Amino acid sequence: MESIQAIKQRFGIIGNDPKLNRAVEKAIQVAPTDISVLVTGESGVGKESIPKIIHSLSHRKHGKYIAVNCGAIPEGTIDSELFGHEKGAFTGATQTRNGYFEVADGGTIFLDEVGELPLTTQVRLLRVLENGEFIKVGSSKVQKTDVRIVAATNVNMFDAIKKGKFREDLYYRLSTVEILLPPLRDRKEDIHLLFRKFASDFATKYKMPTIRLSEDAVILLEKYHWSGNIRQLRNIAEQISVLEQNRTITGATLHGYLPNIGSNLPAVISADKKESDFSNEREILYKVLFDMKSDLNDLKKLTMELMQSGNTQQVQKDNERLIQKIYQEKEEETHFEEPQRPTTSEVLEIPPQIAIQRQEDDKYHFAEEIEEEETLSLHDKELELIKKSLERHRGKRKAAAEELGISERTLYRKIKQYDL
Repeated sequence: MESIQAIKQRFGIIGNDPKLNRAVEKAIQVAPTDISVLVTGESGVGKESIPKIIHSLSHRKHGKYIAVNCGAIPEGTIDSELFGHEKGAFTGATQTRNGYFEVADGGTIFLDEVGELPLTTQVRLLRVLENGEFIKVGSSKVQKTDVRIVAATNVNMFDAIKKGKFREDLYYRLSTVEILLPPLRDRKEDIHLLFRKFASDFATKYKMPTIRLSEDAVILLEKYHWSGNIRQLRNIAEQISVLEQNRTITGATLHGYLPNIGSNLPAVISADKKESDFSNEREILYKVLFDMKSDLNDLKKLTMELMQSGNTQQVQKDNERLIQKIYQEKEEETHFEEPQRPTTSEVLEIPPQIAIQRQEDDKYHFAEEIEEEETLSLHDKELELIKKSLERHRGKRKAAAEELGISERTLYRKIKQYDL
């Protein structure tokens, strides 16, 4: 069996990071078997090299090797591409076509970006993995195939399963062995080595001297986040090789080619936190509303005590202080829309001729005193006024409530209370 170093050299894999070496070692160990393999890692880390290693070291190495980018094939044609179709199966199907699983019989199929497969195609793929059977589009004949499947994805499969975008049973079928390739930022000692290799390749390609990095440029190169991984590093090496006249690249020059430098680790607010913040705001709003209701009930109680007792001075002061507190709290809650202030007659639930009047200095006091004999007949007068108003408006509560200066809801409660 070839050594890890020989395999890396054969397939152009550069670097000596322990995680990278472990991934290559697993590929070598699993190659002689027929079990399915799932290669995971971020976009641009070089996942396409692992299936090639597995195929070349397997007993299928003389069979076909087909790489399929599942994310690049339209959803309407993916089944036809993978499993084939019969003539007349759909518009444009002028002849029978063999799919990749039929063509690669006895070989290996690499399904890149397998996480992008539609759910209907996932069901068909699961059947191939379980018993090697498939059916062409537009056919009813079951066909057999003997292929080795190696899949790759940069999608978090557990999140995709949780969201219902990927079948859990298919995931466990594909990931009999899972090989994880580390991102470039976790291979800091390999970054400069890769850059030098790319610079040498482009110097040969474009027939110009090889670019070299100064010490400060090397430090900057190794500290950068490399969200695009090896693919991004290669592109930047090519840009600098073509555009820069000076073949010694300083940190200042390299800085101009690195996008979003200084913002490599953006702050991310999770959906759970947003949900939590919304829940807290809702609880605060409920508390404010309950406090307002309690204050209004206290105000009603104080008002009735004022009307029924002769000691009005202290009760009046308490009443004024309570009303000011209510409106002050509502003005401070600026992030909520201020509700329309209730009229005094609604708060007291009595006819407007004995309502509390608001003065110019925004303080409240009672404009007239209620005589003892009037208080004793307040119930009867209120009942009489409600009856007359309802009769005048032919039972229309809304019009009667407007005339009485109270809300329709309050009037409805009075009608039930007096059994009108």
